[in-house]
Amino acid sequence: MRLKITAVRPFDFGLTAMIFSNGDKEIRRYESGVYWQVLRVGGKLVLVFVTFVGTVEKPILSVEVKSDGLISGVDKRVIVETVCSLFNLGLNLNEFYEDVKSDGVMLSLTRRLRGLRSPSTPSVFEALIDSIIEQQISLAVARRIEGRVVKTFGDSLEDEGEIYYAFPTSQSLAVAPVKRLRECSLSLRKAEYIKSVSGLVEKGDLDLGALKDCQDSDEIVRELDRVRGIGVWTAELTMVRGMQRFDVIPADDLGVKRCISHYYCGDGKISGEEARMIAKKWGRWKGLASFYLIVARSLGIEI
Repeated sequence: MRLKITAVRPFDFGLTAMIFSNGDKEIRRYESGVYWQVLRVGGKLVLVFVTFVGTVEKPILSVEVKSDGLISGVDKRVIVETVCSLFNLGLNLNEFYEDVKSDGVMLSLTRRLRGLRSPSTPSVFEALIDSIIEQQISLAVARRIEGRVVKTFGDSLEDEGEIYYAFPTSQSLAVAPVKRLRECSLSLRKAEYIKSVSGLVEKGDLDLGALKDCQDSDEIVRELDRVRGIGVWTAELTMVRGMQRFDVIPADDLGVKRCISHYYCGDGKISGEEARMIAKKWGRWKGLASFYLIVARSLGIEI
């Protein structure tokens, strides 16, 4: 089955999906113009292969869908909605470009990275668990651990002799023995955090859907910060990745601070508070602006 999805222009699919170029081929990857990932749809696993068949100004995606089960009309709508959410296809980037054009650095970067969008996770839960894993370790190490967690506790789907894995459910992580979580190279504390948070989600004591719908970003941070294992940094990272809330910025993140410093402070060491002060000029686009800085730095773009 193939589906066609039209995105709000501008959209550069290759530039946006590029961050998945080094991803695990059995989980999520962008390679030779194709992005693939397993999604949970209507209680079944669905493998999607996404390619770009349009242009930056007339963006169209082609989605090939594979599954062991029957794909209903409702499933098709959910698949389209999920892919749209994954790549933020409904976001009007021109509003972002207009609002930050008075900042010389952002003006230059948005012109050179036109069409770049910040990808999201399929669920808030996935963003939250990934953010917990990434606490106080390098992103490269965190990615390896995340892969082990997915392959140990996630469900799998076979296609043409290849095995693909979906992110674990809250139920599977809630009942996971701490010892098995530790075997994924998680610290004891993080293993306990993940098990505990998953249990809260599974029981409904932590309603991530309701938090995503909350209009007050500060309230979301406060609610998440009350949960053991979730601090402000983890909450903010979860909101950017899983809730598409770009009015917040994980300013205490070392990578974010380094990128802000490189383009605004001559690579000098800055604090999280100093990063937040600089980010104020980006208004409701703080999270997206910081993503542009991260991508620009990774590509070696200089102003």
